Amino acid sequence: MEWEKLLHADLLLHLLRASLYLLAGFVVARIVSRLMGKVASRKLDSHQVLILGKVIRYAILLLFFISALNELGFSLSILLGAAGILTVAIGFASQTSASNLISGLFLLGERPFSVGDVVKIGGTTGEVIAIDLLSVKMRTFDNLYVRIPNESILKSEVTTLTKFPIRRMEIAVGVAYKEDLRRVKEILLAVANANPNCLDEPAPVFIITGFGSSSMDILFCVWARREIFLDARNALYEEIKEAFDRNGIEIPFPHLSLYTGEVTRPFPVTLDQGRTD
Repeated sequence: MEWEKLLHADLLLHLLRASLYLLAGFVVARIVSRLMGKVASRKLDSHQVLILGKVIRYAILLLFFISALNELGFSLSILLGAAGILTVAIGFASQTSASNLISGLFLLGERPFSVGDVVKIGGTTGEVIAIDLLSVKMRTFDNLYVRIPNESILKSEVTTLTKFPIRRMEIAVGVAYKEDLRRVKEILLAVANANPNCLDEPAPVFIITGFGSSSMDILFCVWARREIFLDARNALYEEIKEAFDRNGIEIPFPHLSLYTGEVTRPFPVTLDQGRTD
């Protein structure tokens, strides 16, 4: 009977130690993850700090959990062997998830965009609302929720529209061949200078792109802050149209000319009224 009491007391002692390991693990994991989050916040964004904190927390909890099992008499080598076999089995069963996980780590390290950025991935454009280890969540401009696997992002061309503080507006303009291009350039530059949303530096750019089918084609480039990019572009289109109307600058539309072999001779036209009965 005495040895049974000793065995029971020893078992309770091991259970108490295992419980203390688990409790200490929760406390240490919480403290360390918070401290690492504060340090990492100087170089990482909020979402990356959150993911890093979770990884550190779960790693510390795993170590203390293994220590608790070891205290209860479970062999560590057997646990590691079983974990290795389970990991291999899960890896074969979920190759796509593993690929997305590895791609997510690459994305977190490369940081091509952050939460809140507006990006274009393939044919989808929207605001990034979450960056997880397996996928990226986006909200499109028509308020649709889109989930894109990390592997697809790593293989696609990604354009971050809000990476830099300023963007360039490229406005294609066509004027009639009879217009003086120097005067057209002066009018466009005056419109840009009068618009408070257009930046003086970098300066606007006036480029003649070629001879169109019915117009001289011009590319007028102006820089603006990204926060007001769309409003500035819409306003600039309206102001250019009004300035051209005030100054008599013609914006031609496509037309078709028919010739009978001689430019100076009128083209004969015959109207066939037809019969209505």
